[in-house]
Amino acid sequence: MKVENTQVQMRKGILEYCILEIIARGEVYASDMLEELTAAKMIVVEGTLYPLLTRLKNAGLLDYSWVESTSGPPRKYYTLTATGREFLEQLRHTWQELVDSTTFIINRKKSN
Repeated sequence: MKVENTQVQMRKGILEYCILEIIARGEVYASDMLEELTAAKMIVVEGTLYPLLTRLKNAGLLDYSWVESTSGPPRKYYTLTATGREFLEQLRHTWQELVDSTTFIINRKKSN
């Protein structure tokens, strides 16, 4: 078993949450999301991002608008829908529970 495989799975498990957190800050362009996720070592290829954005959009969590660009074709900017904001709040709660649980396990002393 390779540790890299487990690390990839752990990142995939929280990628959706991270994307929603980025979009929650305000209207965002996909390449800006990709740049932030890459810098955070959460994602390395854009082929991962676009299908996930489509899935989140189809689930009613995201919306987008086309904005004209002075340096090329129009850009698609993403925002959270009301349903997306509610969904994100639930994920924030779950994330905090996971952090607390993991911290508890990591810090627990071995009992004999």
